[in-house]
Amino acid sequence: MSGCKRKQAQCDVGDYLTDLHIEMNPRYLRLLINVYPPYWGTGITVKSISPDYREICVQMKMRGYNRNYVKTHFGGSLYAMTDPFFMVMLIHILGKEFVVWDKAATIDFIKPSQGTVTARFLIKEEQIENIRNYTSGGKKYFPEFSVDIQNEAGEKVARVVKTLYIRKKV
Repeated sequence: MSGCKRKQAQCDVGDYLTDLHIEMNPRYLRLLINVYPPYWGTGITVKSISPDYREICVQMKMRGYNRNYVKTHFGGSLYAMTDPFFMVMLIHILGKEFVVWDKAATIDFIKPSQGTVTARFLIKEEQIENIRNYTSGGKKYFPEFSVDIQNEAGEKVARVVKTLYIRKKV
């Protein structure tokens, strides 16, 4: 650890938590997420994580416990499908020398949905290069990443835009 101890008030929480970063096999992470109660309890399932963490596919089936009053997908569950995947991806892609946090999010509900919905998270090489360029010298960077949630017919039912906080440790 970088000198952080759990009870030290002066310890930067971001540095402490990112010091806990461990190399993790994507299949093992997928298993851990799929048994994590907030996801398991809403019917959210991670279907795949690419070996390089640049792509994650998440699905949610319609269940009695994740639908709203009008019998379509509950908006909170649709948002939960997208949290915190961009952050997790970038923690693994960028490594221990970066602090990565979710900062903000917006969701645009486009169309009511039933059945199974899917969100496919992608991070491109160009985005990684931009992060490395903007954070050189320890500067903070607040990139936005978007993901569409689609129904079984491939129609967009919602779009989530996540703003991340990224800083290179110096």
